[in-house]
Amino acid sequence: MPTTPQRRALRTLLDSGELIVAPGVYDGISAHLTKRTGHVAAYLTGAGVAASGFGLPDIGLVTGSEMAERARVLADALGEVPLIADADTGYGAPINVVRTVRQYEAAGVAAIQLEDQAFPKRCGHLPDKQVVDADVFEQTLAAALDARSDAGLLVVARTDARASHGLDAAIERAHRYAAAGADVIFVEAPQGVDEIERIARDVEAPLLINLVQGGLTPIESARRLQELGYAIAIHPSDPLGRATFAMLEGLCALNGTDVADFLPTSPAEFFDLVGMAEWSALDTKLATT
Repeated sequence: MPTTPQRRALRTLLDSGELIVAPGVYDGISAHLTKRTGHVAAYLTGAGVAASGFGLPDIGLVTGSEMAERARVLADALGEVPLIADADTGYGAPINVVRTVRQYEAAGVAAIQLEDQAFPKRCGHLPDKQVVDADVFEQTLAAALDARSDAGLLVVARTDARASHGLDAAIERAHRYAAAGADVIFVEAPQGVDEIERIARDVEAPLLINLVQGGLTPIESARRLQELGYAIAIHPSDPLGRATFAMLEGLCALNGTDVADFLPTSPAEFFDLVGMAEWSALDTKLATT
């Protein structure tokens, strides 16, 4: 199958050695504005789609078909700008991953990101994450690589093992996923500049780093990340966070309330705005029933 201009563009950007800065997009206007302000790539943020599109926290509640349809909308709005698309855990067993990859590929994304969390997944900067065994995720990865009809579709392998198993285990998984054929490696939520530097030093593969406002990872400059050799820096929360602040400011001005009472300072507080506490209470109730 012939590849697409967007996939060729992303591969060319990767091969150039220049850091790719990809803002988080989650709806039509965020995609159009990313394109019109001259960004060379965009990142479909699952957290942003959950919150903005469905009013849900990022705890595995949005389905694969809902995400694939949003990917199609955003890829269309972005035009020639390549879209790196979050696909969580692939939404099931390897056979489900095959369907997910086919749907995302048909939607026009340039890269699909899969992670080794146990289902239901959680935002990478929330506590209490769990990961599957590395060999289980390697089955997911193998299914994704085999399902591509266009080898130009890049597969990003993300590990969340830093939170539960430590940095050594996360780097070991990064090596395994690169050896299994992933095009880009994503070690989620390094804690501290020293960990960002060590990942860059120890992992011999194109690297993606996730910079979340108020998250666990320090916000390093594009220049510093370029020096360290990172390939892609995604900023999933930046546009959505700014839009949320503007909406809160405007809504509070309408009824005279204090915007400071509502402003989130962490991912967990942001998700509380879309019902995290209520969903957590329901989860606890169901677990004890």
